[in-house]
Amino acid sequence: MAANLPDCPSVSAIIPTWNQAPLVAAVLDNLRRQTIPPAETVVIDNGSTDNTVALSERAGARVISLGENRGFAAAVNAGILESRSEWLLILNNDVDLNPDWIEKALDAAREESARFVTGKLLQARCPERLDGTWDLVSRAGCAWRCGYNALDGELWNQRRRIRFASFTALLIERSVFDKAGLLDTRYGSYYEDVDFGIRCALAGITGVYEPSAMGRHLGSATLGTGARSTYFISRNQVLLASKFGLVQLSLWRVFLGQGLFLASRLTQGTFGVAIQGKWHGLRLSSSWRRYDSDTQRIREMLEQSEADIERFQKLIGFDLSWKLYFSFAGRRNRPHV
Repeated sequence: MAANLPDCPSVSAIIPTWNQAPLVAAVLDNLRRQTIPPAETVVIDNGSTDNTVALSERAGARVISLGENRGFAAAVNAGILESRSEWLLILNNDVDLNPDWIEKALDAAREESARFVTGKLLQARCPERLDGTWDLVSRAGCAWRCGYNALDGELWNQRRRIRFASFTALLIERSVFDKAGLLDTRYGSYYEDVDFGIRCALAGITGVYEPSAMGRHLGSATLGTGARSTYFISRNQVLLASKFGLVQLSLWRVFLGQGLFLASRLTQGTFGVAIQGKWHGLRLSSSWRRYDSDTQRIREMLEQSEADIERFQKLIGFDLSWKLYFSFAGRRNRPHV
């Protein structure tokens, strides 16, 4: 357990990638410069056509070649199964961590008896603004990276207990996967970490947000921010809602929240592909077995998470979509953080 961490526990770094060899070279160099370097670094290659494999091997990483692009979830799972350490650092290929990131994250895990740790990520192109902290999930099945695009400041400098964390840069105890299971590969990319976070929360596993573990994230360097990522997000919101029975809990909120996501794509020129994602999600969801868990626990957990979304949105200034969501869905002022 995290409460009994040795002074210098073993850490394996897991880096899923598809092409982007220059980014992989940079992240491998970054890991070598950590004050507590990983005991091993595992690069999971999703069928790259550039020199990612050769470059990674020359840099001393162990490479697992999947031969084709099987998506983020499958790549992470392969890294988990092949790595050897008790703690795992799962890291996107476009993240630059401060040299003491692993050290700060391990300290937080030890001090808080936490099973996973995430830190403060700033936007690489606009470092005064947040890229990510921890995640929150609404009853609509829509997730929000808490504080995304807000100005960095004191609000984000407090250590917090959390339920959900992105896999962009995450330190996690290996045994968590024994209890909660691996990532659900049916998502492919996007929302597989939201699904995992819900399962962890239902299993009573919590983590910590440690603001002193800082880094910078380029963002969507592999799939981009256009049609491809929009399609997966749109589809996987439907699949998440179906898997955890959110339609049965509140059909109105699912319809409203996911409808507002579609509306937000009108100005981005990706509305058509977002609609396609929803349609494919509906077709796929009929074959997805509902997650076997206590419906009341899911309801209470997401009510608390949604109240936190409202609280932090109010503190930083509501995004239009969230403002409309809370205006029409009704507000529950029961923050827990």
